Amino acid sequence: MRHLLGVADLGGAEGIEEVMRLTDSFVEVSERAIPRVPALRGKTVAWLFYEDSTRTRLSFETAAKRLSADTMNFSVSSSSVKKGESLRDTARTIEAMGIDAIVVRHASAGAPHRIATWVDAAVVNAGDGWHEHPTQALLDIYTLRQRLGSLEGRHIAIVGDIKHSRVARSDVWAFTAMGARVTLVAPPTLLPPSLEGWPVTVSQDLDSVLSTVDAVYLLRMQHERMTEALLPSLREYTACFGLTNQRVELLRDDAWVMHPGPMNRGVEIAADVADLPRSLILDQVRNGVAVRMAVLYLLLGAGSDLVPPPATPKEDSVV
Repeated sequence: MRHLLGVADLGGAEGIEEVMRLTDSFVEVSERAIPRVPALRGKTVAWLFYEDSTRTRLSFETAAKRLSADTMNFSVSSSSVKKGESLRDTARTIEAMGIDAIVVRHASAGAPHRIATWVDAAVVNAGDGWHEHPTQALLDIYTLRQRLGSLEGRHIAIVGDIKHSRVARSDVWAFTAMGARVTLVAPPTLLPPSLEGWPVTVSQDLDSVLSTVDAVYLLRMQHERMTEALLPSLREYTACFGLTNQRVELLRDDAWVMHPGPMNRGVEIAADVADLPRSLILDQVRNGVAVRMAVLYLLLGAGSDLVPPPATPKEDSVV
């Protein structure tokens, strides 16, 4: 794997399994008193973020440092982008400084793919427009597997603003590659113009779906990507599609709640529901570091013997 631009670059279930196995090793590293290995010593990873980010940027930065890589932070607000420098010139300028990988987040779909044609460095897509967010899908799979053991035959509902969500797209391809069944739940105005080729079912009735799922994945309303009014009101959206305190009672006792963040508490998810024991939201954040360590290692360090073997699974690791 030279780049990670979308879930398809992983090569299906086998490639995803390879990331999962490596992640097991890096979870163990993250639990050490000094959570660091020299696997990427001498490598340099640069962040090219044209959109604001908390979880993804900090997670990638932490991952690179735990692998002993050097890091280079790029800030659009204080860069030559403000003077009109093109994306191509910016990417090639950063590469000329001697970097080995570029982690890209951009508002335009396809931006990381273009950068990958301009530079020799490895490129990781950290979210591009409405398109994809492959490392989020990987950490979501890893988090679910910790609880479910396997995604084969499991039923996952993705609820909310599917139309503008790169997370939804990556999760659909990744979840189904691992054998899960996915149902999209959203009003028609928040679904993509076409779902042709998507291996999903669609529902507008959240209440009827909740009792059948192993996990419900909530998405926020992405107002920054909306160019028109798509809903009468947020209050009406919550009434029909929000995971309220009353609605969470429809879930089975062994069903889990997920959200990629940032959350709009009280809109797509009730404040109390986000903090329930069945919520995996903080687990997703925690696992993001180890998953991104695995991705950076696969791109830059595969072949070295500096990764510890996975710890022996505990008997109660799947609940």
